[in-house]
Amino acid sequence: MATIFLVIGLVFFFSALFPILKFQLQSSLNFSQMINPLSLKSYSGSQNILGTVTTDYTQMANWFVADSSENNQLFSNNNNLTYKISIPKLKIKDAVVTIGSMDLKKSLIQYPQTALPGQLGNTVVFGHSVLPQFFNPNNYLTIFSTLYKLKQGDEIFIEYDSVQYKYIINEMFEVKPTDLSVLEQRFDQKNLTLITCSPPGTYLRRLIIKASLSIN
Repeated sequence: MATIFLVIGLVFFFSALFPILKFQLQSSLNFSQMINPLSLKSYSGSQNILGTVTTDYTQMANWFVADSSENNQLFSNNNNLTYKISIPKLKIKDAVVTIGSMDLKKSLIQYPQTALPGQLGNTVVFGHSVLPQFFNPNNYLTIFSTLYKLKQGDEIFIEYDSVQYKYIINEMFEVKPTDLSVLEQRFDQKNLTLITCSPPGTYLRRLIIKASLSIN
């Protein structure tokens, strides 16, 4: 009986570990010119490969290391406007994006004070992820679990205010949870940024997918 439980435990362990190792290998081979090499060293306090135990990562305000009072104030003005996003390559269709919410269990979330779709600036959208084998495009807790499979040239569609916008991916990289530069706004371009945790199923880093509005 002990042997059976040991084997079952090892199966579960490697089923969780294998996708993480596979992601690290693929990212180093396929995106060597695109993904910034980062240290796995923890960035604050005690942290394991699944992130800080007491932190609720289904709440978007916890995704980047910042002053908690500033985060609470930023998300307190909840206007709950919504629009839809589709990523054909990942079979994500008409996923709801909410502006002004924090709860990633209910929808994708646009970061406050970032540009609206189609406008000059940087539209920043967060989505939750888990181990890739649990990916379900209709479940907002797993919806961005395969975001790393996207490549330069892939298309992302947004339907906002009865207008459809097409964005083309041009860059992919990772940042530490302390790097807030991905939220910055530049008003000479119309960009879209998708953000999720990386490697899938962990909270070590943030995977950044950047795309530009297509004029075609």
